[in-house]
Amino acid sequence: MSGISILGLEGTAWNLSAAIVDEDDVIVENTATYKPPTGGIHPREAAQHHAAHIADVIRKTMENGNKIDAVAFSQGPGLGPCLRTVATAARALSLSLDVPLIGVNHCIAHIEVGIWKTRARDPVTLYVSGANSQVLAYRAGHYRVFGETLDIGIGNALDKFARSAGLSHPGGPKVEELAKQSTQYIKLPYTVKGMDFSFSGLATAAQEASRKYPLPDVCSSFQETAFAMLVEVTERAVAHTGKKEVLLGGGVGANSRLREMLEIMCEERGVEFYVPEKRFMGDNGAMIAHLGLLMYKSGYSTRVSESKVNPNYRPDEAIVTWR
Repeated sequence: MSGISILGLEGTAWNLSAAIVDEDDVIVENTATYKPPTGGIHPREAAQHHAAHIADVIRKTMENGNKIDAVAFSQGPGLGPCLRTVATAARALSLSLDVPLIGVNHCIAHIEVGIWKTRARDPVTLYVSGANSQVLAYRAGHYRVFGETLDIGIGNALDKFARSAGLSHPGGPKVEELAKQSTQYIKLPYTVKGMDFSFSGLATAAQEASRKYPLPDVCSSFQETAFAMLVEVTERAVAHTGKKEVLLGGGVGANSRLREMLEIMCEERGVEFYVPEKRFMGDNGAMIAHLGLLMYKSGYSTRVSESKVNPNYRPDEAIVTWR
């Protein structure tokens, strides 16, 4: 371990994770994942899961006596009960270790860990997760949102459709596997409004289509339609900004078809396409710790009195002091 080292706590939704990173790599990481018995994520139950497991996850992460210079945590966005549970633990650790507390934006953490773990430098980022779907790029002290969902995130849309089809949570990987068996495309609503997109109508139409057509065909058509919308807006953001890189981040970024479509677009436009390894795509403590390290090096810290969580914390609200 070299130089500065930061402990990061992540628990915005289903995945509880703690990690220690330094300026070179991830030193240690431990997780405890909430798995709902039926349906999707229940915020109260997920928070209860985090509360029951957080002490053990932190203990395992810190048991080798690694030096800690600061404690970083997801201040938002996310599920309120989950955010509050993890923030309470972060405050307690900061006070007991007598080190700074750093509240970070969860969305920006996805971007920064992707930049850290690839050769990207100044990309347009397509960030796609359960609750979030945004196209962002850095400019003049902020990560600007060039396009975003008008209703639900692509991950939640996939899960909603999957539940209606009787598929277990998380639904995205099941939809992806079934889509590989498809033999035809079924026309579904394609909704791009300016630089924004909408998925709720698509999910509803896919549910109705599944009563008439084979499920693999509906799964494939859902993916093709939704991902084409995302790629279209990403391409227009690249054209507008003139940037030469595209970065894919967030849990839905693990989908191989989405990666393929983005790669084709980037190749046609002559820009570089980057995807970090899968462990950094979903929610993880390492990304929180890494962004905390960047913020710590820039002189930033969060007073306990200002560490209230913000379930609706937009990435373009955060002032970027480290670039």
